[in-house]
Amino acid sequence: MSAAVQRGIRQASKTLPQRLCRASALRPLSRSSALSAPRSPASLHHPRTSSFSTMAALRSAAPAAAETREYDPEISDIADYVHNKPVNSDLAFDTARWVFLDTLGCGLEGLRFKECTKLLGPIVEGTVVPNGTKVPGTPFQLDPVNGAFNIGAMIRWLDYNDCWLAAEWGHPSDNLGAILAVADWITRTNKAGGNLAGGKTFTVRDVLEAMIKAHEIQGCLALLNSYNKVGLDHVVLVKVASTAVVSKMLGLSETQTADAVTQAWVDGQSLRTYRHTPNTMSRKSWAAGDACQRAVNLALKVLKGEKGIPTVLSAPVWGFYDVLFKGKKFEFQRPYGSYVMENVLFKVSYPAEFHSQTAVEASEKIHAQLKAMGKSAADIKEIVCRTHEACIRIIDKQFKPMDNFADRDHCIQYMCSVMLVFGRLTTSDYPDGSEAATSPLVESLRKKMRCVEDPQFTADYHDPALRTISNGLTVELNDGTKLDEVVVEAPLGHRLRREEAKPEILAKYKRHLEPHFGADKVKQLLELGQDPKRLEAMSVDEYVDLYTVKDSKFL
Repeated sequence: MSAAVQRGIRQASKTLPQRLCRASALRPLSRSSALSAPRSPASLHHPRTSSFSTMAALRSAAPAAAETREYDPEISDIADYVHNKPVNSDLAFDTARWVFLDTLGCGLEGLRFKECTKLLGPIVEGTVVPNGTKVPGTPFQLDPVNGAFNIGAMIRWLDYNDCWLAAEWGHPSDNLGAILAVADWITRTNKAGGNLAGGKTFTVRDVLEAMIKAHEIQGCLALLNSYNKVGLDHVVLVKVASTAVVSKMLGLSETQTADAVTQAWVDGQSLRTYRHTPNTMSRKSWAAGDACQRAVNLALKVLKGEKGIPTVLSAPVWGFYDVLFKGKKFEFQRPYGSYVMENVLFKVSYPAEFHSQTAVEASEKIHAQLKAMGKSAADIKEIVCRTHEACIRIIDKQFKPMDNFADRDHCIQYMCSVMLVFGRLTTSDYPDGSEAATSPLVESLRKKMRCVEDPQFTADYHDPALRTISNGLTVELNDGTKLDEVVVEAPLGHRLRREEAKPEILAKYKRHLEPHFGADKVKQLLELGQDPKRLEAMSVDEYVDLYTVKDSKFL
């Protein structure tokens, strides 16, 4: 290095502290000082733009303006909906009641599987949290964060509760894990003299309203935006929706709710790999519980004063859109209301991934037809399933080995084959070692079934006026006989078949109650569930107490 260069460096080092001192006076306000003044709700909805350049200010020695910290409109819209938009739809509340009962029943059914119960309970065995969340069907009383995981995991374990299908799919009732845990904890605490959320105690109607809003947030974000196409699991929407409604329940302000929602978007997002070959495994069954747990945890952090990340979605380079959504912004088909709850799909007939429900129903009809002909599944040469694109993308696994429970309940060929062979499809048909899982005929038959896309079925699937999940099966027999195609467009539990489904939903709920409770308790819960006024007026803690079990035979 030359002597001239060395002298230049020494001279620059002498003046650098002075330059830094002058420049620091011109920097924009820090985040803490910029947010120190209260922000009105209106400021959440009107992002400001400016051509002001910080570098120009530095060059001219003029003072720099404070950096504005407006929220992404997608964030502020969620906070505004949760805080300011009442739910006035009788249909939404009626549907929410059926979803509530069905979801609790599915959670109880999940407790019958050791793979599920081994994950439940307190972090430290024997811990009982005073005034904590009670977990239905168990003796556990937990903190609301772990309680949200427990409830969320058990209700999703069997993939048997409600469903929403759009550009993204998912199960909006998963949010009940967070909602019920927080409502129960707050109510018990306040009844014991606490002052959470201003001393509020929650009724079942409050829980139903929170469910309607969580359904709406998750469902509207899914209508036109496919997270699976960028490799993200749909439970990100459970986390966002649960965070939003739980924040309101905790008594957070509209701005704090926006902060909490931004924390949900910046939080680490689950990859879908645990739902697909070669990594299909049981995490898919507790992923929603994890999302509920994270949602409650994040909302509680904001309650303690943690701030948000206002442009978490749109920030160049580092925001969600650029990092995880290939630079695209979310698109919206409709404003938030109660559309999703009113149109949600009930999984009534079969514990099967929802894109296969109509195919399994068609298989049941074909099973009866074969029986009437004096034939069986052993006489089948080939099956063609005319279906929609999402079905092919998610559950078309014609030749993929069935390694575990998670593979089987997400394989349309396996589910239809079990129905064709045995005339049934139940939760007991998925575990390793079960009659269906070890059947050579099921294994050979599923390899004879291929899926082909029908573009019209795909279009109807996305049509907001239809939202059908169509499948058509054509069977050819070994003797050359070709049976007429059996098409089912809307499954039982679809809005178009809702009234037809209600007796079946109630029967399903009863089946799920009976292994856990005596006849008198089952009768009490069934009668209460069908009495909307009495149910909705009931305090949450008193209702949850009806589900507690001191000594469960399943734990």
